[in-house]
Amino acid sequence: MFHFEFGTTRYHHIHFIGIGGISMSGLAALMLSKGYTISGSDMKTSPITDHLQDLGITVFEGHDPSQIEGADLIVYTDAIHMDNPEYRAAVQQKIDVVDRATFLGAVMKNFHVSIAVSGTHGKTTTTSMIATAIKDEPFSPTIMVGGNLGEISGNVRIGTGDFFLTEACEYRANVLKYFPSTAIILNIDEDHLDFFDNIDHILDTFRQYAGNLTEDDLLILNKDDANAYSMKDATDARLITVGIESDADYEARHVHVDPVTGHPDYDLYIHGEKIATIRMRVMGLHNVTNSLAAIAACAENGIDIDKAIAGVQSYHGVGRRLEYKGEVDGIRVIDDYAHHPTEIASTLHALKPTVENRLICIFQPHTYTRTKLLLDSFSHSFKEADVTIIADIYAAREKDYGDIHSKTLVEAVRANHDQAIYIGEQDDILDYIREKSRPGDVILTMGAGDIFRVGERFLESSSEATK
Repeated sequence: MFHFEFGTTRYHHIHFIGIGGISMSGLAALMLSKGYTISGSDMKTSPITDHLQDLGITVFEGHDPSQIEGADLIVYTDAIHMDNPEYRAAVQQKIDVVDRATFLGAVMKNFHVSIAVSGTHGKTTTTSMIATAIKDEPFSPTIMVGGNLGEISGNVRIGTGDFFLTEACEYRANVLKYFPSTAIILNIDEDHLDFFDNIDHILDTFRQYAGNLTEDDLLILNKDDANAYSMKDATDARLITVGIESDADYEARHVHVDPVTGHPDYDLYIHGEKIATIRMRVMGLHNVTNSLAAIAACAENGIDIDKAIAGVQSYHGVGRRLEYKGEVDGIRVIDDYAHHPTEIASTLHALKPTVENRLICIFQPHTYTRTKLLLDSFSHSFKEADVTIIADIYAAREKDYGDIHSKTLVEAVRANHDQAIYIGEQDDILDYIREKSRPGDVILTMGAGDIFRVGERFLESSSEATK
């Protein structure tokens, strides 16, 4: 098993292959703060890599064996293949090589309190809620979020204390490499089927994860999600449950959603006792569950309950999670990272009551595998959109073998709702919404790729036209 202890002299120079990733960049910044020499490479530069260079990290564009010179530890992301020239050079030179998840798991062990937020949906939001609550605590936490959170001015906060907070993604069974003192499982759904065989494979992975926890650890489960709650039988850890009117340890009762803003409020009960009324600044019932998990994680780790509640109530969102981008001519533009059928339905349901005219959803499917294997679920996800525009599939890490196309998804959605259209290219989508959108409409760009650019370009071009 790989071990990494801060301050030891085994490693001096760490090179990150794929340093521009949200988690990799956070780890690189953390290791720099601990006194290590840091370098890294990525296929393209980005605002993230620009920020790393501003910190003093050497970042190379592209991959070349010469770029690992001087490194005594190589950390690589899941997107890196074994034929990567830097990876191959490291193996040939017998430099220690470790994948990102294993490295993150080893880093966790350096902290007395480590909170890892897992689940198919809601990881970034819940992690961000906890981060908002604890960022000013005397714990001085180190925080790694899968998005840009204004409260910590980015995706990482380097603390000086013994408190660590991070997301824990299940892709490639990476959760099995993490060793938190507090584990949160929000939900378990069918996803990442380019790696997992089926839902049973996913459930088995989470069972092993829960089973890795010791009796000294804490496991927080969403009691409303049957798959997540089933993990109670797989662990020796202390259990805490959260839920909406489900007789949970941390429970939301009398939930009400504001018909104008879409923001929910609820009465918080802990072990059957009413503690407070929570008024949220983000949309959606799913965020009620996320907030319960965040409050539980804080309170169970010694953070004052009033400060935990204040943090959740002040949380107003993270980049690409129902993010308000702007408004022009009475047309609002909102962006969301949703790329799974369950997430899409939840996002549309949260947003729909706040729409005066039409909800125009521009969806970019993310990966061919997910689109193909979850096609039927996707076909039922867009019910609350008045118009659904399906863009070309964002390939991400995959190759196009020609067995699935966005037009197939359009046909499936039409079979249920008859309001989907295929417009593959972003330029053509932009032309369409310029012509068809009207005051009172909401344009929602949705997906884990680069579809957000359509909304940004719409706002820019419309603003220019009105000058």
